[in-house]
Amino acid sequence: MRKKILRAAAALVLALSLAACGAPSAGEATPTAAPSTPGSSSAPQSGPSLAPPSTDQTIVGTIVRFTVGSESVDVTIGADSPATRDFLSMLPLTLTLEEFNGREKIADLPRALRYEGSPGSDPKDGDLIYFIPWGNIGFYYNTDGIGYSDQTLHLGTYDATAEELERLEGHKATAAIVR
Repeated sequence: MRKKILRAAAALVLALSLAACGAPSAGEATPTAAPSTPGSSSAPQSGPSLAPPSTDQTIVGTIVRFTVGSESVDVTIGADSPATRDFLSMLPLTLTLEEFNGREKIADLPRALRYEGSPGSDPKDGDLIYFIPWGNIGFYYNTDGIGYSDQTLHLGTYDATAEELERLEGHKATAAIVR
């Protein structure tokens, strides 16, 4: 009889302890953490910038502007993927574009993007991509002979000539969300 009383008392103490800690009681659903919101970045803020959309909003159509002085190129985000969300969460940031192989202007990111679950792509001229092996972004302007790759992730599209991209090359470009 004493063992039954001790077990009942222990069960009661355990149930009260769990209830005090906020743990769900029998039959209740376990609470889940709210989704994290992209946009927290350790990069210094420079000038006005909009935060990226939260995870409950679509990011397709978000405009990212790459600016050097009075020159700029706008990129329209064209896919909602882990890579594009992580890219947007890094903004604003400063990058230096450089020529690569007569095909694209590339820039190193401060860290690799989280891309698990992002689809590969068959890049076209006018695409902004993320290249997984090097951890960089690229503005493609000459994709002749380049096909589909799981290592090339589509981030968005831009409407600028190779000459307009060249004006951004070699300078510190600010990348920021403008809309």
